Amino acid sequence: MSLFLTIHPANPQIRLIQKITDILNSGGILIYPTDSVYAIGCKIGEKRAVDRIRMIRGIGKDQDFTLLCRNLSEVAKFAKVSDSNFRILKAKTPGPVTFLLPASSSLPTRLFQPKRKVVGIRIPQNNIVMALLTELDEPLMSLTFAIKNDPYGLSDPDEIRQRFESVVDGIINGGYCGIELTSVVDLTGQVPKLIRAGLGDLDSIM
Repeated sequence: MSLFLTIHPANPQIRLIQKITDILNSGGILIYPTDSVYAIGCKIGEKRAVDRIRMIRGIGKDQDFTLLCRNLSEVAKFAKVSDSNFRILKAKTPGPVTFLLPASSSLPTRLFQPKRKVVGIRIPQNNIVMALLTELDEPLMSLTFAIKNDPYGLSDPDEIRQRFESVVDGIINGGYCGIELTSVVDLTGQVPKLIRAGLGDLDSIM
């Protein structure tokens, strides 16, 4: 049975954040709120955790993870960021937009399709996730927490607990999230390309 913790969305309790971090550092998987929908994630490099997440989500290896980062300096460790793309990221982060960028050589191949070498990056605007990323001191591998054949994420933490506490290691109750997904913008070409319309301010870049 997983650890279920209610964490204040505006002022996350550090002792609870530390408990969640211990789960991730032990190779566990976590369900947590973001500034869009609830997500499921684990630490980079945890192959067994990645396989568990794919099984829970009912997805194959063709589904890429998003990397949740604290800031642009962290993004630059795992993605190649041109000057023009840096300006876009600086203007539009943090927030509920996922940006596709060329992957750097330091990124584990399980995070992206080897033939494409593209990684999804997001800097979330959610106090709980930012506190978690700060305590963890590294990005999270993340996917929208949706069930198979359902394009929308689950928004009720009590429903999530009832249905999934037996298959994950930790669940953060940060209150209700919405059901609208992030926008996805491809920055790997000459001009930005909208892949999925969703949340986020895209003025001036599309």
